[in-house]
Amino acid sequence: MRKKYKDRTLKNKIENRFKFIEVFIVLIFGLVVVSLVKIIVIDSDYYTNALEELTKTVVYGESAPRGRIYDRNYNLLVDNKAVPTIYYKKPDKVTASEEIESAYEILKHIEIDSSKLTTTNFKEFWIADNPDLARSKITEEEWIKLQNRKLTNMDIYYLQISRITDEDLQVYNSKDKDAAYVYYLMNKGYSYEEKVIKDENITDLEYAYIAENSDKLNGFDVKYTWERVYPYGDVFRTILGNISAITAEEKQSYLSKGYSLDELVGVSYLEKQYEDILRGERATYLVEDSNDLSLISEGKRGNDIVLTIDINLQMEVEKILTEEVVNIKSEASTEYYNHSFVVIQQPNTGEILAMSGKQVVYKNGQLEVMDYTPGIVTSPMTVGSIVKGASMYVGYKNNAIRIGEYQQDECIKLYSVPAKCSWTNLGYINDITALAQSSNVYQFKIAMKLAGFDYAYNKKFVINNDVFKKYRDTFNEFGLGVKTGIDLPVESIGNVGKNDSPDLLLNFAIGQYDTYTTMQLSQYMNTIASDGKRYQPHLLKEVYYSSDSDELGKLQYKVEPKILNTLDNIEYIKRIQEGLKAVVSYGTGVNIMGYIDNPAGKTGTSESFLDTDGDGKVDTETLSKTFSGYAPYDNPVMTLTVTSPDLVNPNSNSSYMSYGNNRISRRIATRFFELYNNN
Repeated sequence: MRKKYKDRTLKNKIENRFKFIEVFIVLIFGLVVVSLVKIIVIDSDYYTNALEELTKTVVYGESAPRGRIYDRNYNLLVDNKAVPTIYYKKPDKVTASEEIESAYEILKHIEIDSSKLTTTNFKEFWIADNPDLARSKITEEEWIKLQNRKLTNMDIYYLQISRITDEDLQVYNSKDKDAAYVYYLMNKGYSYEEKVIKDENITDLEYAYIAENSDKLNGFDVKYTWERVYPYGDVFRTILGNISAITAEEKQSYLSKGYSLDELVGVSYLEKQYEDILRGERATYLVEDSNDLSLISEGKRGNDIVLTIDINLQMEVEKILTEEVVNIKSEASTEYYNHSFVVIQQPNTGEILAMSGKQVVYKNGQLEVMDYTPGIVTSPMTVGSIVKGASMYVGYKNNAIRIGEYQQDECIKLYSVPAKCSWTNLGYINDITALAQSSNVYQFKIAMKLAGFDYAYNKKFVINNDVFKKYRDTFNEFGLGVKTGIDLPVESIGNVGKNDSPDLLLNFAIGQYDTYTTMQLSQYMNTIASDGKRYQPHLLKEVYYSSDSDELGKLQYKVEPKILNTLDNIEYIKRIQEGLKAVVSYGTGVNIMGYIDNPAGKTGTSESFLDTDGDGKVDTETLSKTFSGYAPYDNPVMTLTVTSPDLVNPNSNSSYMSYGNNRISRRIATRFFELYNNN
C-alpha cells in the first residue's frame, strides 16, 4: 500500500507539471500570435517603410563649394572657382598591366605635359611594364634572403630601381614617357582616392569625350571640382589655411562624420578650425529600381564666415614688416636674427585686427622674406622685462610692495652668484619709475621678500615658501604661461622652467626664465589695457548661412567677447597702467609708438641662447627685443605687440645695437592711427 501511494503521488506531480507546461506553451503561442498580428496588420506601414529605408541606395553628387571667408569690413578673402577635372578612380582588382594599357588609351584623347616625370617615376613604370625583366635584376641569393626575411620587399624594390640603366629606359619614346607620367598620376597617394590626371588647360573636346565615354575608359571620368581663390593673394594666406584630401590617419574620423573619402577638407589653421562651418553639402540622390536617380536634397555651399581681421590694416602690417626684417638683417650684429612678429588686438573684445610674422633668410646670396605668422602662437621666446607689469602686480597682491613705495636700485650680490644689477644705477626709485626705467633690482627685492628672505650682501639665498607658484598663478591670470584660447588648431603654452632654484626666481621676475609666445604677450597687454579683464583672443567674428547669390545670407550668430578671468584689484591695475604710461613718456620706450596721442606700453630686452652647431646644446648668446603697448591710454582702441627674437649678437665685432624692433613698433602704430582716424 505504501508503495502504491508513493507511485500515485509521483504520477500526480508529473501530470501537474505537464499541465503547467501546456498552459505556458499556450500563453507563449498566444503572445507570438498577438505580436504577429501587431506587426503584420497594425504596424504594417511602419515596418514596410523601415524595410524600404534599409534597402534603398543613396548616392551623393559632386563636391559642393565651401563657405567663403570675409574680413571684418566684408571684403572677400577666400572664394571658390569651378575647375573642370579629368580624374582616375582605381577599379577593383585592376592589374598594373591593365592600368598601363589604360594610360596609353587615355593619351589618345587628351594632351599631357610629362615634364614633371622624374627618373624614379620612369623606372617605376619600367618595372610595372617589364615585370620579368625587373625580376631578373635580383639575384637568386637575394631572393633567398627575402624568403629568409634578411631582406624586405622594399629592399628588393630599391635594388630593382637602382639597377635599371639608362639603356633600359632608352627603348621608350616621348609617348611612352607621357604614359609613364599618367601611370604615376594614377597610382600616387592612397588607393581609395580619386587621382587628378589633368585639371589645367582642359579643352572642351577632351572634357566632352571622356564624359561621353567614361564607361569604356576603365576608371577615368570627369567632374567639376571647386578650387579656393584668394583675391588678396598671399596676404594673411598662411592663417587662412589650406584644404586637401582626407589622410589615411583621419579616414575613420571623417567617415564617422558622414564624409566621402574623395572630399576635400580643411587641413590647417582657419580652414581646419572651422571645417564644420565651411564644409558644403553635396546633393543627395535616391537610386530607383530602374537605376534612375531622384533628387532627395540639393547641394549647397558651406556657410560663410567673417573674420575680425582688417585686411587693409593687415596689408600695411605685412608691408612694413617685410621691409623691416630685410633692413634689420642688413645691419651689423644681426647674424643670428631671422624673424619678427606683430599682433594688433582690440581691447575689451579680444578681436585680432592684424597678425603677421615674417622670416628673412639668405637664398642663393639674396635675402628672401617668407611668411612665418604661425610662429605667433607656436614659437615661444624669452621675453625679458616686458613682463614687469605682471611682476609688480604679484608684489602688490602679496604685500611685498606698496603702491608708491621707494627702494634703492643697487646691485644685488648673493652667495656664490654673480652680482645682479639693473641696466644702470637708477638710485632711489618708486614703483612708477621702476617700471618706466625697467629696474631689475626693484623686482629682485620684491621676489626676495615674497620668498621670505631678508637680503644681506653675499648672504645665501634660501626660498622659504611656494613663491614660484605665487608668481606663476598670477602670470597665468594675465595670460602668460597658459593657452590664450585663440581659435586656431595649434597653440603653445611656452616652456615652464622645472628648476626652482632661488637664483632663477630672480630671473623669472624679470622675464628671464619661462618662455612665452607673442600671442600670450598680446593677451597680457590686452588684460592690462582692459582694466584686468583677460579676454579670449579670436579671429572669428560672425557666421552667415549660405546664400544662392554673391551676397551674404542670413546671420547665423556673432561671436561675443569672452572674459576668461578678471584680476581682482583694479587699484593695482591702474597703478601698473600709470607705470606703463611713464615707460613711453620718459622711460625706456620714448617714441616707440611714434607721435600718437597718449600711449602706454612696456619694452623688454632678454638674454637668449641658441644652438648654432646642431648638437642639441645652446652655445651662443643673443639679445632679443620685445614691446607691447596700447593707445590711447584713457580709452584704448588697440594693443600692439612686436617681438624680435635673437635680434642682436652681443659678442659681435661691432658694438652696434639694432633698433629694428622699435622701428617696427613706431611705424605700425603710426600707420594704424592714420587708418583709424580716416575711417
